[in-house]
Amino acid sequence: MTDPQVRGDETAPAPASQAASTLGAPLVRLTDVNKHFGDLHVLRDINLTVRRGEVVVVIGPSGSGKSTLCRTINRLEPIDSGSITIDGKELPEEGKDLARLRADVGMVFQSFNLFAHKTILENVTLGPVKAKGIRSAEAKQRAMDLLERVGVANQAAKHPAQLSGGQQQRVAIARALAMQPKVMLFDEPTSALDPEMITEVLDVMTALARDGMTMVVVTHEMGFARKAADRVIFMDAGVIVEEASPEEFFNNPTSDRAKDFLSKLLSH
Repeated sequence: MTDPQVRGDETAPAPASQAASTLGAPLVRLTDVNKHFGDLHVLRDINLTVRRGEVVVVIGPSGSGKSTLCRTINRLEPIDSGSITIDGKELPEEGKDLARLRADVGMVFQSFNLFAHKTILENVTLGPVKAKGIRSAEAKQRAMDLLERVGVANQAAKHPAQLSGGQQQRVAIARALAMQPKVMLFDEPTSALDPEMITEVLDVMTALARDGMTMVVVTHEMGFARKAADRVIFMDAGVIVEEASPEEFFNNPTSDRAKDFLSKLLSH
């Protein structure tokens, strides 16, 4: 398992993604985004820009709004006000244009959301064939390449229930990649996994970061944040309280709330 400890006397390693690419133009932009669940104001005037090739890790206490933030980026959660653009195009509220833009945004959830009655290969090929009109043979070849990339190509003929949780999550990553997204969203992708399975999923995500994939990752895995992030976003009570490089954030947090959050991690 990735080391969850945060040690102030360590020098953080260089972000994995920076080794592969220089950050490009803005790809995802949230401007004055607000979201309510009834009377609960879960996102408060959120302004965030994610550049092409950047890995942004979002952390914070439970209930801080970080998963909601992630889910608004492809309108799984509609927003009350503000705007969200993907590669310069504003997300429409519904319809075919939304479906088209969503195809540019891959998402990996806490639960794997694989189709239980389909094989692993079928799970990965379904989206490209149905949503993008890719020929079956081409989709299968790409799917096998992606399953090889995430280390489960030998499981292609099996059904999800025959795989471990870590293997299923790696299939979910391959399925999202099969749509050739411009950005990948990860909403606490290891929280449903047993400890020994977490590392295998984080290793795949770290490799993606190193290859230059644009990623927004909501996670409690501080070791991953230190190793793979270009930028750490710390949220509390629906607000972005602090954002900085991993080295700055973990060694020199500026807000009292972030200092308190990190001190609790160190005490466990």
